[in-house]
Amino acid sequence: MAWEPWLEDYYALYQKLLVSDEIKTRLVAFHDLCLTVRAGRNKLMFAGNGASASISSHGAVDFTKQGQVRAVDFNEPNLITCLSNDFGYENFMAKAVEFYGDDGDVLVLISVSGNSKNAVNAAKYAKSRGMKVVTFTGSAADNQLRALADIDFWVGSRAYNIVESLHMIWITTVVDMLVGKAEYAVA
Repeated sequence: MAWEPWLEDYYALYQKLLVSDEIKTRLVAFHDLCLTVRAGRNKLMFAGNGASASISSHGAVDFTKQGQVRAVDFNEPNLITCLSNDFGYENFMAKAVEFYGDDGDVLVLISVSGNSKNAVNAAKYAKSRGMKVVTFTGSAADNQLRALADIDFWVGSRAYNIVESLHMIWITTVVDMLVGKAEYAVA
């Protein structure tokens, strides 16, 4: 079929992105940061918009349950609407970090564009507090979140399905690294 060569190029590109040496180095760095968070009895704080919010929620649960690293997300509708009403939608994530963040916590932000104003403001606030920031972004390499990250995971694509899928794979890979194996029963 006419689309088959395109599909081969499509998968070859994303397979390369998934397991590059640069990504492996960043996965190890995120894993090591998580060990520091766990040892310090601190937490990971996850946030994102849209599908990235869903990935954030999933990540927070998996890090807590399987990875034994306490994690929260800021995707509660009451929290979002309350903070958005009072401080503006562009500031709700930063305000959540202000209210829930403690010294030694780490902020994990997920944004396909890397330019969502509320995520950028949260990263700036976290950095002003001395918190580490881990970002998962896509699209342009020079996106704002990537520039604010201590550890960044970037997918050079505007294809939401690919960017979001790679973000989820990388997040769950770090959870598996914390568990110490790739396949395990969860109870």
